[in-house]
Amino acid sequence: MTVAMAGHIIKGSVSHVGSSGCLDNDTKIGPSHSQDGLCSAPKHYQDLLTLTFAVRQINENPSILPNITLGFHILNSYYVPKMTYKATLNLLSTQHDFLPNFKCDSQKNLMAVIGGLASATSVNMVNILGIYKIPQLTYGSFSTEQDNKMLFPSLYQMVPNEAYQYLGIVHLFQHFRWTWIGLVAMADDYGDRFLQAVVPLLSQNRICYSFILRTPKAYFMEEVVEHLLSLQEKVNSLMENKANVYFALGEPPTLNLMRIQLSTLLLGKVWIVTSQWDFDSIHPEMMSISVLHGAISFAVHSSQPPGFQTFLQTIKPFWQRQDGFIQDFWEQAFECSLNNSKKSESGTICTGEERLESLPGTLFEMSMTGHSYNVYNAAYAVAHALQFMYTSRFKHRTLVERGTEAIHHVEPWQLHHFLRGVSFNNSAGDTVHFNKNGELVEGFDVTNWVTFSNGSFIRVKVGRYDPQAPRGQELLVNDDQIVWHRSFNQTLPSSVCSEGCHPGYSKQKKEKEPFCCYDCVPCPEGMISEQKDMDACVECPHDHYPNKHHSHCIPKFITYLSYKEPLGITLAILAIALFFITTLVFGIFIKHKNTPIVKANNRSLTYVILTSLLLCFLCSLLFIGQPEKMTCLLRQTVFGIVFSVALSSVLAKTITVVLAFMSTKPGSRMRKWMGKKLANSIVLSFSCIQAAICTIWLSTYPPFPDRDMHSLNGIIILECNEGSAVMFYCVLGYMGLLAIISFTVAFLARKLPDSFNEAKHITFSMLVFCSVWLSFVPAYMSIKGKSMVAVETFSILASSAGLLCCIFPPKCYIILLRPEVNSKEQLIRKK
Repeated sequence: MTVAMAGHIIKGSVSHVGSSGCLDNDTKIGPSHSQDGLCSAPKHYQDLLTLTFAVRQINENPSILPNITLGFHILNSYYVPKMTYKATLNLLSTQHDFLPNFKCDSQKNLMAVIGGLASATSVNMVNILGIYKIPQLTYGSFSTEQDNKMLFPSLYQMVPNEAYQYLGIVHLFQHFRWTWIGLVAMADDYGDRFLQAVVPLLSQNRICYSFILRTPKAYFMEEVVEHLLSLQEKVNSLMENKANVYFALGEPPTLNLMRIQLSTLLLGKVWIVTSQWDFDSIHPEMMSISVLHGAISFAVHSSQPPGFQTFLQTIKPFWQRQDGFIQDFWEQAFECSLNNSKKSESGTICTGEERLESLPGTLFEMSMTGHSYNVYNAAYAVAHALQFMYTSRFKHRTLVERGTEAIHHVEPWQLHHFLRGVSFNNSAGDTVHFNKNGELVEGFDVTNWVTFSNGSFIRVKVGRYDPQAPRGQELLVNDDQIVWHRSFNQTLPSSVCSEGCHPGYSKQKKEKEPFCCYDCVPCPEGMISEQKDMDACVECPHDHYPNKHHSHCIPKFITYLSYKEPLGITLAILAIALFFITTLVFGIFIKHKNTPIVKANNRSLTYVILTSLLLCFLCSLLFIGQPEKMTCLLRQTVFGIVFSVALSSVLAKTITVVLAFMSTKPGSRMRKWMGKKLANSIVLSFSCIQAAICTIWLSTYPPFPDRDMHSLNGIIILECNEGSAVMFYCVLGYMGLLAIISFTVAFLARKLPDSFNEAKHITFSMLVFCSVWLSFVPAYMSIKGKSMVAVETFSILASSAGLLCCIFPPKCYIILLRPEVNSKEQLIRKK
């Protein structure tokens, strides 16, 4: 069957009007081109009418190809390669005889061919048309693997590159946060190429596929039943799967068969389909369209040219004598018979007054479909290319003057240059032009399919995908307009393997599962996740810490031992009080410096000890307040040196007492060691050792102000970093050594007879000193923050107060309260 319109220039078209999804008389499903078994597809009849409408518009437009009439010849391919080749060769033959490759009789002036709808049909056509370099404009899908301009230089696509469509659907998945997708494709080469392109694309965009379902081909009813039974086992498990979104690909002629197989099995899911999908006419008992209610499809952008619906309203059964498809279309669409001698199954005779607008959308749509819109643009693209070609070849004469002379002096291959550069605005206001690969530069409409119980449906445009838009703005979707499948109660469907992890949690991949399947684990200490579904928790900045739920960072609280807090105030008051007490004791000793008790215990060493204690109490104030560079340098070293002087003086005092009693023995040689020189030498030598240690410390690893951000959660500790822990403990260890030596000597001299013998008091004071600092070391190492500083400050005050309270109160008691004891006679009295 064919459709033809005479003209000076012929456009060929190899279309599909026969369906591959209907039952014929031999219970065979699939391509059929016999007159008896043919089951036409009314949906694709609109493509034929669209070409007729476009050619009529062009011929009636005086600004396009004046004095030249376009014609066309439409042949059916039936999706059968043999019939496709035959139809293509028929276009290259004479008007009355099938003689391809010969010029005789009345030759067709063929300039371009429009077709086909399926990629396999287009390839079969281009294999022949490419030999003659005849431009071919395909208006259906075309596999990206075959998309090679070097391989098919005469092919032009009235649809964008298929890879853009796949990328747009991936963006749609990301928009709705669908990461667990089911893939459905026919078990053929086209399905293989689809999976090879889509599976890596999904993985690159952090989307997983739950399963891949390959629907087998079948041509006989027995095969269909057998495949349905085999699919049932798979589908039962799929229905329990968490994937609520299925991405399905198919193209004519396998599309109807695929829908038949799936519609009886898979219900209540969101179908995402490509631009090839459509509701072809099919018997309701074989497939309910309700399975696709709420489906979302990517369709090539289409508009409604003015006058198209009016043109469709004029179509009658005998509207054009050359239309060989109208009878089958009319009889199947309206279920009646145009031949009085042959009644339809319903026994109805067509009146000829039936109206196309009364047909349901599954059979025929009054609005121009996407494929028909591609045919419309293809016809105008050829017309504009011809217009440019004739204008450039005959610059000095008008096209009217040229007449048919222009027609017979051009060849189809000459049209390629002008087709590549064609650019025009069609009657719907859309711009049509090709890129360097011969692909239409256009976007996709995102449409929502809404079905009704009476078998009708509507397509609602809910968004648009424009590959040429700025990054991040390619996809625009109006979520509120989308109607979802009834099983979702109009709430946004969720299709994820694992529910999203809330802030404060991160993903932990499950073993032997895709990366989209994971457990949610709390963020570890010191880390947060501010957003949902974060792959890993991140650390807070150094000056921040996580909140209780580990969902965001909070600035850390800065702390140090301050004069404004109770602990700092207490220690400062205690230091000052001890300083004044020591000053008072010092004053008492100066006032009574000539008394025996002061003179008997080496007055100079006593003054040195009291002065050292004064400085010890004052240096403890260096530990309170915000650490500065100078205070950090001074506080440990000053304390170490001053306290070493005090301990050295105590040691010298003890040694002096021992030597004094040893020198009283007859013939003792210790007398020559008696005197101030020995005491001064002891104090100076032992103090210089500590000073040397401190000097080495300051010259190698000096203390410095530091911020400890990790010891305590949520707190920044302003502290003095000691620079070298080894040097710090050397200073403490040396003071401990002096204390132990003093304690040992004093302990040995505690029983020497003397009313003013200080050995007992020094022994007790060294015992207090050693107890304080032995307790200090473990406490200092086990605590953090300002408590460390407070412990060291308290240890300084306690050990200094121990020296003060153990050595000097007995003397002050005698000086102030027992002056009668403070005499020379008492001094030389023995026990």
